[in-house]
Amino acid sequence: MTQIDFYFHVEDKLRTACTLSAKAYARGLRVLAYCADHEAGQKFSRLLWAAPPIGFVPHCTAGDKLAAVTPIIVDCEGTDPAHDDVLLNLRHELPSFFSRFQRLVEIVSIDEEDRRQARDRFKFYRDRGYEIRSHDLSKRAQ
Repeated sequence: MTQIDFYFHVEDKLRTACTLSAKAYARGLRVLAYCADHEAGQKFSRLLWAAPPIGFVPHCTAGDKLAAVTPIIVDCEGTDPAHDDVLLNLRHELPSFFSRFQRLVEIVSIDEEDRRQARDRFKFYRDRGYEIRSHDLSKRAQ
């Protein structure tokens, strides 16, 4: 069953997504970053070029010919995921294909609308018996 992690009280979703992607890469995991649209995917990709500042996180788009061998895939379609390690959901809606992944990561900002939509996704997963781990990132800033 898919392991689900919610990271909440996040100031900057894309920067947090970059940090989590870099950590997953360092652990030998592959990540599919499921972005809202092409523009969001490009912004996320640009951030990955600088995270971490002295390192490199290999990534490409889902349609790239190297997607099958690249650790971080930036995707806004979700039609044919190249792996099933970690799905990083950067959309407001529930990814219909999440259950094929070993792990699902949801990042929730401090924005009230984002929080409301995340609560709906949380309830969906919980009501179907998924174990959910919550990580309060506001506590790390103290």
